Amino acid sequence: MKMRILLLEDDYVLCTSIEEFLIELGYSVDTFGNGNDAYDATYDNRYDIALLDVNVPGLNGFELLKTLRKENNNMPAIFMTSMTHVNSMEEGYESGCCDYIRKPFDLSELELRLTYACKSFYYKNANEVVLDEGLIYNLEQNTLIHNNKEILLSKTEQDIFLILLKRRNQVVSLSTFEDEIWGKYVDPANIRVQINNLRKKLPNSVIKNRRGLGYIIE
Repeated sequence: MKMRILLLEDDYVLCTSIEEFLIELGYSVDTFGNGNDAYDATYDNRYDIALLDVNVPGLNGFELLKTLRKENNNMPAIFMTSMTHVNSMEEGYESGCCDYIRKPFDLSELELRLTYACKSFYYKNANEVVLDEGLIYNLEQNTLIHNNKEILLSKTEQDIFLILLKRRNQVVSLSTFEDEIWGKYVDPANIRVQINNLRKKLPNSVIKNRRGLGYIIE
């Protein structure tokens, strides 16, 4: 399963450098040089985190994030900018970002900030995610425990579970599973089989089916 990143940066050389670096790390990256195009893409795709330059054509980074927040899009966002004035930083955080990285920066620093932002947003600084019915997922060991017994999952079942966990309280469509796990067309019936196999291993109430929409962990 790949984390999907929205990258807004109008400097072609820097954008390409960041994109290649993140792909090597195993991320999926969609790049944009215009804030309006990036905004439109959020309707067609679900992103796990956004990396936003501020001074770009169309909607600037601050405006883009403010608009997304008003529409209840709460994905974590990191601003990348050469702006150093405290007022600019304040505006960035008021827009709803979780971090702020000043240009120029080392790509290794960006990697650290990405990792921390995702972990703190999705997992709330915990090594374990506690669900209902005595179900616990250990983030460090990638193990699923139910009533002190480990539930053995296949690689695909684990990927499905993590996508649902990462988007807890959000309905996940079959097309999202297809994009993030397989990255190519898969018969929806086969995806449902994998999900149903996973559900059989879990307490009945953990993964719910929203008919015609997808699946959810509440």
